Amino acid sequence: MKSGALDGWKGLAGPGSGALGLLVSSVQRKTRSIKVIFAFVKGVDQLSDVATRRYVWMSLGLAATVFVVLWSGVGFLLGQTAFFEAGWQETVADLLGGLLVGALTWVLFPAVISAFVGLFLDGVADAVEARHYPGIEPASGQSIGKAAVTAVKFLAVMAVFNLLMLPFLIVPPLFPFVFYTVNGYLLGREYFELVAHRRLDGEQVRALRRARSGRVFGAGVIIAFLLTVPLINLLAPVVGTAAMVHLVEAWRSRVPVDGKTAA
Repeated sequence: MKSGALDGWKGLAGPGSGALGLLVSSVQRKTRSIKVIFAFVKGVDQLSDVATRRYVWMSLGLAATVFVVLWSGVGFLLGQTAFFEAGWQETVADLLGGLLVGALTWVLFPAVISAFVGLFLDGVADAVEARHYPGIEPASGQSIGKAAVTAVKFLAVMAVFNLLMLPFLIVPPLFPFVFYTVNGYLLGREYFELVAHRRLDGEQVRALRRARSGRVFGAGVIIAFLLTVPLINLLAPVVGTAAMVHLVEAWRSRVPVDGKTAA
């Protein structure tokens, strides 16, 4: 059922038809969720596109490099620290340190890899638009300098928030909820703004993000989840970028800014 038809039914329900209004609202929410999920299905399908393959290999190489550097760097820092003087205590500490290296690498990976997504975002977005939106006008994109500044700021924010979440590791049932909530918000905003700024000005980007905040967050949670699944996380930046292009294209002509649409 189309959203316009649902809005009509919701209007007919009126304030006195609470049950029908709740039903229509529930259907609308499910429809919007399906659209977000379908965008990621198309993002996965984009991996088979010839024009996207070079960026797939770039993502694979970059993700593998980030993982190795994180693992080696965190392991080196912890290895230089002696927590106990007794040999057996230090051995136990080293074993626990190995687990901590893995945990820190897993926690920081989404932040670091996503900070570099701007390196191939325009290429992936152009490939998606050429395949699914032929005839669309060329995007202005962002300058390398502006993209670099954005990436550094994003990396700093992501790193700080993820390090602050580490104490929640001692509460296993709570940690996934906190991790995916925080990273879902940050990643959704980052991927959305990187894609939206290619075609919209700052005011339009903010208006669109406010109007679609729930779905931007939902997309961010999916990206965060993909970035924490081994092997899949190597391709997640490309899939996330492609999916966000579809979502922004579906939203940008429907949100008024100063009486005009954001198209």
